[in-house]
Amino acid sequence: MIAAFISDIHGNLPALEAALADARHRGADKLYCAGDMTGYGPFPREVCRILEREPITSIIGNYDIKVLAAIHCSAELKKRMKPGKWKILEWTCGQMDSEAQGFLSSLPSLHHETLAGCFELLMVHGSPVSVDDTIYPSITPYGLKKKLVGTRPDILICGHTHIPFVRRVAGTLIVNCGSTGLPVDGDPRPAYALVNVAQGKPPSARIIRFGYPKEELFRAMQRSTLPGGLSADFSEGIKQRETP
Repeated sequence: MIAAFISDIHGNLPALEAALADARHRGADKLYCAGDMTGYGPFPREVCRILEREPITSIIGNYDIKVLAAIHCSAELKKRMKPGKWKILEWTCGQMDSEAQGFLSSLPSLHHETLAGCFELLMVHGSPVSVDDTIYPSITPYGLKKKLVGTRPDILICGHTHIPFVRRVAGTLIVNCGSTGLPVDGDPRPAYALVNVAQGKPPSARIIRFGYPKEELFRAMQRSTLPGGLSADFSEGIKQRETP
């Protein structure tokens, strides 16, 4: 069995479509999303539509939670945010119709599943601790034990940091999908992960970097009121936006 894991799409519809096509071309049997469908990119509603329609097994991310919070309690959240960041969030909220909001509201914060009848999968956005927590390539066995809070999955899928990696730590295969829409590690190509599982073999995984047509993304951003500097972030794969 081959499973494809995407994460941190952040409203980048052309990249999502390219990732799904690439994963299917590589033989993916099942598709998963580790959260953060919304924010920064110009297609949050359309991304939610695809994830719900496919269907793709999905969990909610920290930015998705923020979007729902802003929709229901915008004045309170606005007080705690920088004006530039609020502008991005407010614009995103304005694109979310009731169907997209309902989809996000229905998502769990984590997903458990047994793959190939024997491998325990745990998919989270940040870490098992919280959606805002992080798992980096430098994690130690002790650090992982603390984050697993008593669980022992064979495969741990995460996102949030936008830093893709695959590591086996203390018997757990850790797979950070990176970002399928907004890479920040200096490589402008988005990323997703392919995980291979079969009975009698240890699970394995690899990070896939892929290209996509960016023109549609940039045209949509120009038509929106999103900060102009975001286009450079999507184009260059470096988180450098300075929002007032």
